Amino acid sequence: MIEFTFWDIVRNLLLAARWTVLLSLAAFVGGGVVGMVVLFFRIAKNKWARRLASGYIALFQGTPLLMQLFLMFFGLPMLGLRIEPWTAAALGLTFFASAYLAEIWRGGVDALPRGQWDAGASLGLHYLQELRLIILPQAFSITRAPTVGFLVQLIKSTALTSIIGFEELVRTSNAINNATFEPFTVYGLVALIFFVMCFPLTQYARSLERRATAK
Repeated sequence: MIEFTFWDIVRNLLLAARWTVLLSLAAFVGGGVVGMVVLFFRIAKNKWARRLASGYIALFQGTPLLMQLFLMFFGLPMLGLRIEPWTAAALGLTFFASAYLAEIWRGGVDALPRGQWDAGASLGLHYLQELRLIILPQAFSITRAPTVGFLVQLIKSTALTSIIGFEELVRTSNAINNATFEPFTVYGLVALIFFVMCFPLTQYARSLERRATAK
């Protein structure tokens, strides 16, 4: 058994938490960009574009994230694409996030009355101008709370990337526990770190929801 002081454990876990935060941010931003593209397809006038987006969303929402990560990390090399754990984790979580964000935002678009589209048309705006100036700003305002709430889910989902060898918080905690045999201390601290990261976002999402309800 290797001797670790309590502060050694805390320091190593906090250093590992940096990668959890970076992965979460990368997946959230990447998922937002891809999710926006999926959203445009999801609300398009062309039925085949809508079906394609619906199939994409169904695929990533209907399969376990762990299987998606396995396919990224173990499947892509079978096609001749060498991929590192960080890249596989970021890609897997990005596609996962994009499907959920696209559907969250689509709900915001659908919540708007048809009159908003008609108002844009009466002003002589074409379809993309209506989306950019009228529809999407209101849809994003409606869906801010669930979007922040999904970010909490995404942060917790990064724990699964330890399975494919990405050195984030959970994988580091496993290594420390194997060296110290202090599971209550190590995993208790991991739970506390996740709580510190997620609780403020949860409270912020609830605050946004209360504001939206009060309007």
